[in-house]
Amino acid sequence: MSTSIQQQVLDGLQQLSSDDQQTVLNLVVSLQNKLPQSSETSRSFLDVAGEYVGRGEGASDLSTNPEYMKGYGENTATGHS
Repeated sequence: MSTSIQQQVLDGLQQLSSDDQQTVLNLVVSLQNKLPQSSETSRSFLDVAGEYVGRGEGASDLSTNPEYMKGYGENTATGHS
C-alpha cells in the first residue's frame, strides 16, 4: 500500500528543524494565497459600493435627457431605425 502525499509531507515535516518547519509553513501560506477566493468571500461591486448608490446628483435615469437618447435604437449600418 502506498503512502499518501499528505502523510509523506507530515513524515518529512517531523524530521525538520523548527526553522525549516516554519519555512515550509510560509511556503504553504504563500501557495494558499495564490488560490482563487471562494464565492463566499468574494464580493460584488454593488456589495462593496452599495452604500454610495443613489447618493450622486443628477438625473436618476439618463433616458430623461433627450440628447442622450438621440439616435438610440437606430441601425448605424443602414441608417434606418
